[in-house]
Formats: sequence, C-alpha cells, structure tokens
Amino acid sequence: MKLAFIIQRYGADVLGGSEHLCRLVAERMAPNHDVEVLTTCARDYVTWKNEYPEGADRVKGVTVRRFATAAVRDVDAFNNYSDWIYSHPHSHADEMTWLKQQGPWTPGLIEHLRRQHQQYDVLLFFTYLYAPTVQGLEIAPARSILVSTAHDEPAIRLEIFKEVFRKPAALCYLTESERQFVHLRFPDRPLLEEVVGVGVDLPQSQPYPRMPATGTEEEPPVGADASPEPGAGATDEDTPAREFASHLFTRGAVFRRRHRLYGPIALYGGRIDPGKGCEELIQYFGEYVKEGGDATLVLMGAKLMSLPEEPFINFAGLLSDRERLQALEAATVVVCPSPYESLSLLALEAMSVGTPVLVNARSAVLVEHCVRSNAGLYYSDRDEFVECLNLLMRDERLRAALGRNGRDYIRRQYRWDVVLGKYERLFAKIRNAR
Repeated sequence: MKLAFIIQRYGADVLGGSEHLCRLVAERMAPNHDVEVLTTCARDYVTWKNEYPEGADRVKGVTVRRFATAAVRDVDAFNNYSDWIYSHPHSHADEMTWLKQQGPWTPGLIEHLRRQHQQYDVLLFFTYLYAPTVQGLEIAPARSILVSTAHDEPAIRLEIFKEVFRKPAALCYLTESERQFVHLRFPDRPLLEEVVGVGVDLPQSQPYPRMPATGTEEEPPVGADASPEPGAGATDEDTPAREFASHLFTRGAVFRRRHRLYGPIALYGGRIDPGKGCEELIQYFGEYVKEGGDATLVLMGAKLMSLPEEPFINFAGLLSDRERLQALEAATVVVCPSPYESLSLLALEAMSVGTPVLVNARSAVLVEHCVRSNAGLYYSDRDEFVECLNLLMRDERLRAALGRNGRDYIRRQYRWDVVLGKYERLFAKIRNAR
C-alpha cells in the first residue's frame, strides 16, 4: 500500500512527541509499504522558520516531501490572540485566524494533497492541533486516519476541532486515558477507533550492576534487574561483573563520566520548555535541595528557556539515541513534569531500561502508566514531589522493584509487532470499505 504521513515537522533532529511518534511508525512501516511523509521545512515549532530545503528527501528509508511555510510565527501576537479567543465569544473565522497565526501555514502541502491524494491508499495525520491536519482532513476523509495525540488543553475546546474528530475514517489513540477523554469531549466520532499505542524497543539487560543512589559501587540488591534475561547475551557466568567491579562496568558510567556527574541523578528529557512543566520542575527540585536533597537535576534536550545558574542543575544538551539510552540508564529517577501528555515516550523509555519514574499527577496518561505498571510514583504539588523524590532516592530496593515492573510493563503492552498489527487491520478495513 502507498501511505502518506502528514505531520507538521519531521526529522531525526526534531524533538516533539507527535513528531517522534510519526517517525518511529513511518520507519517501521517503510519495509512493507511505500511510505511518504508530507511535512514542512521547519525545524522548530516556535517560529516555523524554513530551515530544511524544500523538495523530496530520504530519511532512514522514508521518502520525505517538504513544503515551505508561508510565514514565521509572531509568538507574542499569537499568545495574545490565544488569550483572547480562549476567554471571549468568537466566530469560526476567528478560529481560522487563530489556526493560521499558530502555524505552520503551508499552502503547498495542502495543494499537493488536493492534486495527488488519489495516489495514496491511506492518509495518516499525526496530532489534531495544527493546520496541515485541520485542512488536510477535508480532502479525502474516507481514506484518512487521525492519530490524535489529544489531551486536555485550552485549544481542544475550539469549535474547529469538532470537525477534525468527526471527519476521518478512523481515530487512533495512544492510551486508554486519551480514548476516554476524546469520548467525553467529542461524541460525534467515526465508528472505527483503536487504541494503537506505540512500540518501545526493550534494551537487553546489562551484565553490570546498577549505580546506587549514593554514587558508590556495590552489589545490586536481591532481585535487581542487573543480569541479562534468558537469551539476551552474556550471563553472570560469562561476564563476572562482580568479580571485576569497576566504575567502567557500572550502569550509566559512560554518561556520568562524560558529564562529570557524581551521586544520584534526577533526569528530564525532551523540550526544556515552560509548557512541558520545566519551570515548575526546577522550582520543586530547588525545594528538594533546600530540604537536604543531594541529587543533580540533569536536563537533556533542546533548551527553549533560560536555566538558573545553580550547582544542582546540569544541562546535557541534545543527545544521540545512544547517548539518550546511556542517560536513562545512568539516572536514579526519571522525572516527567508535563501536565499535558497523550503518551510520554520519556516515561516509557525510562521503564524500558528499568529506571523508575516520578510523574505529574495532573496528567491522566502519566498516572495511568504508573498505576498499570507499578513502575513509578506521581505528585500533585511541591510537598508530594519532595517526599516522593526523597523516598525514591533513599530506597534502593524500591527502585529495583519499580524498575523490574517497568520492564515487564513495556514487554506486555508496548511491543512493535502488536502496534503495527493494529495499524494493518485499520488499513484493511478502510480499503475494504472503499
């Protein structure tokens, strides 16, 4: 089948939940389908400035067609307009003005879809929020699937999005919490729906011990996930890690040495942005330190806000996939502070390497992950954050148990063969309906 993936940004160096999800699915479908991605020339979502060259490209086996954005976003003007439209009566035309100001506005992409849509068997739109989805879904709704990545935020209450959730032939959700939210918000929906989730690669367990919160080398606790699973490579007999104990064999040692990190680590990864809860995270972590906590808060990803000059904050920057995995392994705890999540790949990736998570209780999706996996704790205010972080940093056996639970959760719920099979069944139903 020939598939078109429509997404606002695309690239190996693009950070963003829906963008990363789209790339993961596209790359795994490319061996069995003719996959094209239709996207913009923008690299960042703040301005939508054209940075990639316009035209066709190949990214990890996927054909990517890029179209120029018509304008750079005026962030202050858009924020002011958003404040007004969220709190005042307004018209459909006002909402379309908001959509255009939000960006990305890509007339070339929409014109390509209008001219060429019949060459695609299925159109997959990733995330409900942006103009390529709102405009693109009008072109061939009977062959369109919306992967909505919906969560409770002010924008989703605009009237234009009622049509977005009504038009496609099928809706895909990433979690059960997202499905329940959409059902309450949009009673007029397609009959064809599926909680597809996302696949997460489960790294092989490592034959070296885990770095304890104290930052010193010691034998892993009884039952800790320190040796490979059956068939996953070396065993303790093959690699006598305990006999040759050294910082070189410690889990996460490469990341720690590179960034000169000692002792316990609380790790955040993704866009370092107030909208992702990072300002609150830094404030809460500062309170944890004031009350005697001695961990380091490590932030990896694109920095979209200023960071205070504090000895307990370490900015690791943008990391490769391999370095990101090393950081997740090095972390004592991974913190997910965003109140708005439709999935949180950060939480799932942390669980996949056996690192416990501490998440914002205002996100129903993050709480769902913790409850279903028993692999982390959640907080609703500063005091709960400090208490939870103290508990996780102090109790190594608890961390080991949560880590095992997290790996089991990923193994049960987030296998790529299951996820891709759900998409294939949706494709078949859409094709048969035609």
